[in-house]
Amino acid sequence: MSCQLPRERIDATISFHGHSCPGLAIGIRAAELALRELDSPKDTEIVAVVETDMCGVDALQFLLGTTMGKGNLIHRDHGKMAFSFFRRETGQGFRAMLSPDARGGMDDEMAELMKKTGSGKATDAEKMRMGELRATLQDRFMTLPLDEMFQVTKVDQGAPRPPRILESLACERCGEKTMESRTRRFAGATMCIPCFQLVEQKI
Repeated sequence: MSCQLPRERIDATISFHGHSCPGLAIGIRAAELALRELDSPKDTEIVAVVETDMCGVDALQFLLGTTMGKGNLIHRDHGKMAFSFFRRETGQGFRAMLSPDARGGMDDEMAELMKKTGSGKATDAEKMRMGELRATLQDRFMTLPLDEMFQVTKVDQGAPRPPRILESLACERCGEKTMESRTRRFAGATMCIPCFQLVEQKI
């Protein structure tokens, strides 16, 4: 089944991101899945934990209202095409991992063409083929049934804790104010992380 979000919402998401691409399509469908599974929560009720920093995260911000500034968008740098969603008021939660089959077997050819394009060695024909593959993949992502696109597992531990306002401490090396939970202690001094990394012997 094709994406059920209104066309104007999809177009607005593309405008927000700046271009249309397969990565953004993944995020659009992940947002659609979250709205379906969590009964369309308000943006203050939903939390998204993303394991990637790719284009699709912009779709979550726009369509779900999850942002780092509100504390309901959490990035875990795992390099996986996976998204977890939680509804704070009910404790519902699930993790969605892009299914390997969702790419329709195009990975090998696309990877080879991406290498050539990135190195500047792609021919005009190869650039055209890359564009065709990207368009085909994007269309596939927007039309696959959600249950075929993502592998979904229930998450039982509940939503991550809401953000807390903590004291800011002055780094004793550079003098800049730093959130208490992000400071380090070294040789009796309180330091921000960049200053700590300059003096800590094991790094």
